[in-house]
Amino acid sequence: MEANVPIYTKQGGAEQVIDDGGLQSVKSGGVIRLEDGARLVGVADPPVFHVRLRATIAQVNAGIEVLPAIEGYAYRLVDAAAIAVGGAAGAVTTVDLLATASAASRKLVAFGQAQLTQSTLLRAGATGGTVLADGASFTVNDANTAVTLGKTGDDVTTATHIDLLVSYVVEEA
Repeated sequence: MEANVPIYTKQGGAEQVIDDGGLQSVKSGGVIRLEDGARLVGVADPPVFHVRLRATIAQVNAGIEVLPAIEGYAYRLVDAAAIAVGGAAGAVTTVDLLATASAASRKLVAFGQAQLTQSTLLRAGATGGTVLADGASFTVNDANTAVTLGKTGDDVTTATHIDLLVSYVVEEA
């Protein structure tokens, strides 16, 4: 390695090193692809990702994208939770984490209005966080499709936001 070069290729070209102070960036739309048999050392296989979204009630009522579609890849839910912020969620029947499987929309988790009280954490599969039968909420969704947040019933009232926490994996189609 040359002095003061934090990213370099070892002699022979078989290993790239990112040393202290080095950084590699993947720009928007970029993808890191692991071929079959490849793995990330020190990371769960497949790696679990997490997103936190604070959606306004207007966004929930209109529907908002949580995870954008990725060409050639599909999402699989690992866990989800929701919290009402600024008051209890009123009027709505459920606030829903939605995906697509077999070309049909499905509710991965339906967070019940009665339990969406201010600052209460609702978890997928626990009271107020209804999941699909037989673990279907945790099976792979269709490739090239987004995961969204929406609602069933009347528009959400009273609360100002819904915090959504989603843990997921990305699988090759």
